[in-house]
Amino acid sequence: MSLNFELVSAIEAAFGDDLESPVEQKQDALIIRLKNGVILGVRFAAADAYSLRWIYGEAESCIDTAPIHRDLATFPNHFHDADGRVMADPITRPGDLPQDNLRKLVRALLDNPMLGAENAA
Repeated sequence: MSLNFELVSAIEAAFGDDLESPVEQKQDALIIRLKNGVILGVRFAAADAYSLRWIYGEAESCIDTAPIHRDLATFPNHFHDADGRVMADPITRPGDLPQDNLRKLVRALLDNPMLGAENAA
């Protein structure tokens, strides 16, 4: 079973009522459209290598594992907020099951699409 198929199944089962439309499967990504206006692009190369980018209105944010912010407590994963700040990732943990990380992020985005600095760990 492919990872993208597993991710689609997990998100549709957990958040079916919160989805604006079915999860879109692209060649290298999933696109998740939430009823609250969030559009989330999901790319997993491995459980510890991912990019999760979302748009909410004009704001763009992301969580990724590019190993470039060594000073953060959550290195290599980190959060780029809509104001361009880079901080510790408040949601995901590299090595956790991708389905679990994605479910945690979708739940957080349904609660607060901006995942503001007040949520940072």
